[in-house]
Amino acid sequence: MAAIPVFRQCARRRPGLTILMITTTMSAFCEIGSNCSLFRLNQFCPVDTPAAIDAFLCYWKPSAVILLESELWPNLIMVSSTKGIPLTLLNARMSVKSFKFWSAWALPLISLMLSKFALIIPLSTTQAIRFQLLQAPPSIINFAGDLKYVVEHDMSKRNIASTEDLKEQPSDRHVWMAASVHRGEEQVILAVHRLLVRRYPDLVTIIVPRHLQLAHHIVEELQKEGLHVALRSRKQKITARGLVYMVDTLGLLLNSPKFHFSCSP
Repeated sequence: MAAIPVFRQCARRRPGLTILMITTTMSAFCEIGSNCSLFRLNQFCPVDTPAAIDAFLCYWKPSAVILLESELWPNLIMVSSTKGIPLTLLNARMSVKSFKFWSAWALPLISLMLSKFALIIPLSTTQAIRFQLLQAPPSIINFAGDLKYVVEHDMSKRNIASTEDLKEQPSDRHVWMAASVHRGEEQVILAVHRLLVRRYPDLVTIIVPRHLQLAHHIVEELQKEGLHVALRSRKQKITARGLVYMVDTLGLLLNSPKFHFSCSP
């Protein structure tokens, strides 16, 4: 999602530009393939082995490779560099855990990988410092801010319209949202839901899983407990009292600040 505004701007400046988007998850693959005409070429990322990467690059012959956030694939980086393909790390970030690993166990490798980039654009000053401590050349580090904040301004009318039904459905009902839910946390959400629904019988609990593939598992677990769950992907309406609404589509949280849900103390 964060990459779309950047690539859309690239396409505007160079109308003949062909963009091949490679993804590593099924949810991202489906979302890009069905909702963004910008990426006419959309494939899964090849396995990061020298042979697979070499075959992939020889077939597509890219003029440049742009990696996003923390996607540092050693063979993709090294083979691209060997073929003279410019590399960019966009919205670059590295967790504390990854930084400690690279620093302690693989500093020569990460230093070599980072040296192959023509441009690294970290999402914050803190991230820039981490990359420099991992020996990324200071001359290739530039700033552009966190691209996720750009997405909201670049959002299409389709995405804005797609949340109107959700904003209108709860009306004056009490609503709370559990966002970025991980596997196993549905039991905590269930307990909170049951506690709140005693006081607010008209309660709507909205669940946004961290990964879309978790939605089916969470729905099954909640249904086993006797809860009625409506699915956003099926355009099911919020009608039943004490209902759980599962957001099994991408993009909702980008609009969530626009929701005017109220929950009395």
